[in-house]
Amino acid sequence: MKQYNCENCKLRQKYDANPKSIAGRFWKWHIKFCPGWKSYLISKTPEEREALFRTYGRRNI
Repeated sequence: MKQYNCENCKLRQKYDANPKSIAGRFWKWHIKFCPGWKSYLISKTPEEREALFRTYGRRNI
């Protein structure tokens, strides 16, 4: 299976630490259209995907 950097993304870590920070808000905006994030979500099991949706909001994939 392909490895994605999404789990170790510095911007995602900044969002997790402080969602209202500029870097965190940028990451949240960025995942709306990021093809890597969409591929990362597709690579996850349905249960893992639902957990990510609960944490970061539902996105069309």
